[in-house]
Amino acid sequence: MQDSSKYQQFATDVLGVKFNDIGLLITAFTHRSYVNEHKKTVSEHNERLEFLGDAVLELISTEYLYNRFKDPEGTLTNWRSSLVRTESIGAAATRLGFEPLLRLSKGEKRGTDRARAQILANCYEAVLGAIYLDSGYVATKKFIQNSLLNTFDQILKEGSWMDPKSYLQELAQSQEGLTPIYKVLDEVGPDHDKAFTIGVFINGKLRGRGSGPSKQTAQVAAAKAALEQYKSVK
Repeated sequence: MQDSSKYQQFATDVLGVKFNDIGLLITAFTHRSYVNEHKKTVSEHNERLEFLGDAVLELISTEYLYNRFKDPEGTLTNWRSSLVRTESIGAAATRLGFEPLLRLSKGEKRGTDRARAQILANCYEAVLGAIYLDSGYVATKKFIQNSLLNTFDQILKEGSWMDPKSYLQELAQSQEGLTPIYKVLDEVGPDHDKAFTIGVFINGKLRGRGSGPSKQTAQVAAAKAALEQYKSVK
């Protein structure tokens, strides 16, 4: 198979896995758009592997948290969500250097950063599915531990497992004794297609600004911007 050697090398050097069927890993890096452009030579994309990898990731991250902590179900659920969300697994894929190996259409290669982040996250799950099918549960668990679960202590330390609005409120109250206040700064578009810009204020000062198709989405974006400001002050 064309380019199979570079994928095998990547598997060995980066993933720490020796694939018996390297075709599984190549499929894990194959986006649907690539298949559409190469129908004569490629027949399978990574969505089925992603489906499998998603389930494996949830089980292994759940097992990790259950065995390590005695906290109640609600807390463990929030922690697991922070581990398996798009941002976390997309960041893991980026750290490991997945992007140059992605097989995308010419159009997808020119896509937005947001779209690319989603593609990388999906690819990470597909790679888990490939490792699971080729090498089994233990090898998959080891890979997840080394590439993702090892970030959890930092997630816990930063409090970033909380949703941005809750996290911002906790920081503002603990550091300044104040509660964030959200205000609509701008509202444009017809009723069926509104766009909101919202600012979050602490002690009367604008700390973050965010936009979105709903007030809630814009508030979350504003909270994220304010959290970045907190980080830059540290």
